[in-house]
Amino acid sequence: MHVVIAEDSVLLRAGIQRLLADENIDVVAAVEDGEGLLVAVSEHRPDLAIVDVRMPPTFTDEGLRAALTAREQQPGLPVLVLSQYVEERYAVELLAGGAGGVGYLLKERVADVAEFVDAVHRVAGGGTCIDQEVIAQLMARGRRNPIDVLTPREREVLSLMAQGLSNVAIAKSLTVSDGAVEKHVGNIFSKLGLEPSPEEHRRVRAVLTFLERG
Repeated sequence: MHVVIAEDSVLLRAGIQRLLADENIDVVAAVEDGEGLLVAVSEHRPDLAIVDVRMPPTFTDEGLRAALTAREQQPGLPVLVLSQYVEERYAVELLAGGAGGVGYLLKERVADVAEFVDAVHRVAGGGTCIDQEVIAQLMARGRRNPIDVLTPREREVLSLMAQGLSNVAIAKSLTVSDGAVEKHVGNIFSKLGLEPSPEEHRRVRAVLTFLERG
């Protein structure tokens, strides 16, 4: 796997680079700003971009904007965004394209090597991975349509889908059968009005609805 890192903190950038090297993941470029990210993506065509949300010059959302631009330039480019704080709107913006291969994690997750590496592989493989703290904040909110039409178990399944778990992993987490999870997922799609489409990833759309409407 070839990875590009865009992170303005020298220490964190070097730390991620070393961590990935220990996992035999090749970091082909490590840059400090959004412009550098776009150049690196164009030059290396990586399998994954790991991007800090806030980078120079204004330290607001340059990283996210650069990541979205990179996905436009290289359609389907998997992007794992790192953030210092929970900012739900960034997760929503990242998922808004309706495609897989996106992740949003708090930077503190990097310290949990197994969790971080799992997220790297999951996103690079075309899946999604939304930080559990984002999920927790959304679950704590007062619910609004259309999420409130889901049963408590369906909302639980959807929250695990948002974290990027497969149906098999969800079944193991909830100690239920694979068939039960498949039924819940089907009900979620039906209740959210997500019809099958070759141009749209229904799991991503379900997660996006969850993030937008909480």
